[in-house]
Amino acid sequence: MDGFRETFASMPWWVKWVGIPVIALFVFGGMLASLLSTLIGFAFNVLLFAALVGGLVYLVKMFGGAKPKTSRTDF
Repeated sequence: MDGFRETFASMPWWVKWVGIPVIALFVFGGMLASLLSTLIGFAFNVLLFAALVGGLVYLVKMFGGAKPKTSRTDF
């Protein structure tokens, strides 16, 4: 493990901070994009579901549902 640290410490700064992250993105970029796409799709579906349920509740309250009970003065 010490050999790895010595080798890594002797590298120029651009290898540590530019080269290695670029290689990691190249190797794992497809997996990261797929994961991000899945998470965004899930969040969109949750928001769509909430909007549709809210719209349904609004429509039922607006146009139908339980009618208020009539009082004696309505006769």
